Amino acid sequence: MQVIQTPEDKLQSLGLVLPEVRPAVGNYVGCVRVGNLLFTAGQGVDQYHGKLGKDLSVEEGYAASRQSMLNLLAVVQHELGSLNKVKKVVKLLGFVNCTEDFTDQPKVINGASDLLVAVFGERGKHARSAVGMAQLPGGTAIEIEMILEIEDEKGN
Repeated sequence: MQVIQTPEDKLQSLGLVLPEVRPAVGNYVGCVRVGNLLFTAGQGVDQYHGKLGKDLSVEEGYAASRQSMLNLLAVVQHELGSLNKVKKVVKLLGFVNCTEDFTDQPKVINGASDLLVAVFGERGKHARSAVGMAQLPGGTAIEIEMILEIEDEKGN
C-alpha cells in the first residue's frame, strides 16, 4: 500500500518549516474565501530587501520568492487547517522590486512556482504573471499573491 504524503509532509521532507503568519501592515486580511476559491493578500519577505539588478542577484531573488511562498502557505494553512484542502493552485501574481533594465522577473518568481510544484505536484501547476515594480512596501524584494481552488465546506 502506497503512503500518500500530505503537502505538510512534503515540506518537511524538503527541510522546510512554515513561518508564523506575518501580521497585516494595513487595513486588510490575509485571505478571503469566495465559494471554493481562496484569494490571498500579497506577501513580501522580511529577509530580502532592495532591488533586483542592483542590490540582489537573480539567485537571491529566487530565494526571496521561495520565502514569500512559504509565507503564503502559512496563511493558507492557518485559514484552512491543512494544506491538503488545496485542490489546485490557480494563479500567481509575482511582483519584483527591480531596476528598470532588469528583465529576469520570471526566473525570480520561479522560486515560488518551483516550490508549489514540489509541494503539491500536479495540483501546484498554475497560471502566472511576473512583473517588475519601481518599489514595493518596506523595500521588500518580492511580493506574491495567489488564487487557490479549495475544498468546499463538505470536503468536495
